[in-house]
Amino acid sequence: MNDHPTPDTHPPHPLHPLHPLLARAAAAAARVADGVPAGHPLDGPTPCTDFDTRALANHWVLYTSHGLEHRARRTELPKALVDHDFTADPGWPAAYAAQLDRAVAAWADPAAWAGDVDLGGSPAPAEGVARMLIAELVLHGWDVARATGGPIGIDEELAQLVLEVVGENAELYRQYGGFAAPVAVPDGAPALDRALAASGRDPRWNA
Repeated sequence: MNDHPTPDTHPPHPLHPLHPLLARAAAAAARVADGVPAGHPLDGPTPCTDFDTRALANHWVLYTSHGLEHRARRTELPKALVDHDFTADPGWPAAYAAQLDRAVAAWADPAAWAGDVDLGGSPAPAEGVARMLIAELVLHGWDVARATGGPIGIDEELAQLVLEVVGENAELYRQYGGFAAPVAVPDGAPALDRALAASGRDPRWNA
């Protein structure tokens, strides 16, 4: 009788190549939320002119953490979440970070990246949806950081991906009012600044 366990010859499926970038974008977003000063007024302006800080933060939390998980699982966002004011909850940044962890874990399943995701009756490839959500984590993370006086720290590889995704989708987003007209930036501007500018954001914006 062999008393030693047989080594597992079937290791877990490898992560999708974009999963580490998704995890880093989520971590950056969690740091932004954690950096919002306690008691910071949430009725002030943001780089997204249609949103004050509270509306922007709620949109960000809803779609980049809860929505991120539901997209991976192909489930509907409950109406109770859509209508919820997350910023009214004590400790909302910690709750956001925990939900981001759940969402990133859901995308660790290779099945999450396969096939299509239903976007309101219009199917889209799962990888493309994940790429757009990575960009939203960073772009709206930057919006919240600027509106509340904090920075967003992302690495160059992630910034380059966001720039790519913005370039691929900017005109479509502009058709639906999601992006404003592009903003001019100097030659040689960092990738994040170019991504922000291509999405209609002024990288020099301050509250």
